[in-house]
Amino acid sequence: MVSRKDYPGRNFINLHELNKEDLNEIVNFGLEVKADASRSKDLMQNKSFILLFDKPSTRTRISFEVAISQLGAHCTYLDTKTSQLGRGESIKDTAKVMSRYVNGVIIRNANHDELIEFSDNSDIPVINALTDLSHPCQIMADLMTLKEQFGTIQDLNIAWIGDGNNVANTWIQASAIFNFKLNMAIPKRLMPYKEYEEIAKKNNANLTITQDIDSVIKSANCIVTDTWVSMNDLETERLEKIKILKDYQVNMELLQKSSGDAIFLHCLPAHRGEEVTNEVIDSSRSLVYDQAENRLHIQKAILKYCLNI
Repeated sequence: MVSRKDYPGRNFINLHELNKEDLNEIVNFGLEVKADASRSKDLMQNKSFILLFDKPSTRTRISFEVAISQLGAHCTYLDTKTSQLGRGESIKDTAKVMSRYVNGVIIRNANHDELIEFSDNSDIPVINALTDLSHPCQIMADLMTLKEQFGTIQDLNIAWIGDGNNVANTWIQASAIFNFKLNMAIPKRLMPYKEYEEIAKKNNANLTITQDIDSVIKSANCIVTDTWVSMNDLETERLEKIKILKDYQVNMELLQKSSGDAIFLHCLPAHRGEEVTNEVIDSSRSLVYDQAENRLHIQKAILKYCLNI
């Protein structure tokens, strides 16, 4: 039986629940293993993990499966729709049983409250691989990309343009921890999660949310966007969002209003021609593929943190 009583693991659910020292350690280890893969070889021999996914995935699933394999551990992928969870088994029972099989569970779920319920009933570390409210693994890869590019995270000027979604929420959480300036251009009807915004402001985050896109992009070192439409949005919601966000596209005209060293990030998948043009995402200032690669390295660092190795 695997239990926190015997193995003092740690959750990775929301960035604002973690301290800056630990998050910097995760970023730095990600950079170390990218430079030298032997740093992580067989670090987790005889360990096992479950990927419990309710939502489809490309980068998250592949990066975790490969990371776990390269760490010398074993991974089992479980789709909630075809598991007993999809047939009505309680989250509590599932969490209690999995706690006796493996060393950690990586959950990608549409409902953040269900992730919290699972964590509350789990005796092993739980990693948030995406919910409707946050996407911390992605933002850690993004922060790693920033440090790789600029040598620092602190004091950078980050511009977010688009929907106030789960990725935007997590950028807000990160801004209060890493002391960078976060200027967000978001339509009033699509604002981020208010609670995270309030937490960030209480922690003296340098955060501005506006509808003035030009003011947001003017001094940016990095411009970030995401898809306008979530995979769970209905067709009517999709059409309405596109209508609301049509003026928030990151195109070359907009990119050229930023500073000369400004990079472009997008967590992918991209809807080319909607939130970003081909000209921008394929430009020399776009680091989206470096950003995607860094998911692999940062997952290793997150796993190491959660198992306290």
